Amino acid sequence: MYRLISATPSPYARKVRIQLAEKCIPFELITEVPWNRDTETPKYNPLEKLPVLICDDGESVYESRFINEWVEFKHPTPALMPKDPDAVLLTKRFEILADGICDACVLVFWERARAETAQSREWTARQLRKAAGGLREISRMLGDHEYCVGDRLTLADIAVGSCIGWLNVRMPENTWREDHPNLAALQDRLESRPSFQATVPYAQVISDPVV
Repeated sequence: MYRLISATPSPYARKVRIQLAEKCIPFELITEVPWNRDTETPKYNPLEKLPVLICDDGESVYESRFINEWVEFKHPTPALMPKDPDAVLLTKRFEILADGICDACVLVFWERARAETAQSREWTARQLRKAAGGLREISRMLGDHEYCVGDRLTLADIAVGSCIGWLNVRMPENTWREDHPNLAALQDRLESRPSFQATVPYAQVISDPVV
C-alpha cells in the first residue's frame, strides 16, 4: 500500500489525494506540518516539500504534478488525463495556472506572517496580481463548459478545484467567486464529488517560527 505524506490545507497534496480516491487506490495518509522541526519530510524529499508518495519498496515520488503523472502511468484506469495531444496540453496549461496561483498566494501567506513593519506591500501586491491574472485566465479558458477539458473529470479540474478550495481556507477575503461565477459553479460541482468531500482542506497549527 502507498503512503502519502500530506498537510491538511495543502492544495498540492489534495490533488494527489483526490486522484487516488477517484482511482480507488488505497493508501495510508500521513499528516504532517512540514514547517515544524519534527517533520519527517526531509527523509523522503530532498526539497523538503509535500506531498510525498512512498511506495512499498521505499521509493519516494515527490512534487505534486509529477506524482499525478506518475500515478497516471502506473494506474491508467480510470484515466484522468486525456489521450488527444491537444487535450493533454490544455490539461497541463490548467495545471500550471492553478499551481502558479497557489505558489503566489503561499508567498503572500508567509509574507503576512512576518512582522507588519517587515512586510513589503509591493511584494504582496505583485503576488496577488499574479493570482488574479491566473484566475482570470482559468475563467476565460473554462468558459461555460462543465469541465475544464472535454466532457469528464481530468487532472485539470482536480488542480483548479484544489487551488480555489485552498483560497477559501487561507484567503477567505479573495473575491474569486463573485469575480468568476463560472469558477464558482465548477467548484460547487466538484465539491459534490465524494473525493472532494473527503479532502476538504483546513488550517494546521504551525508551532515553530518560520519567518
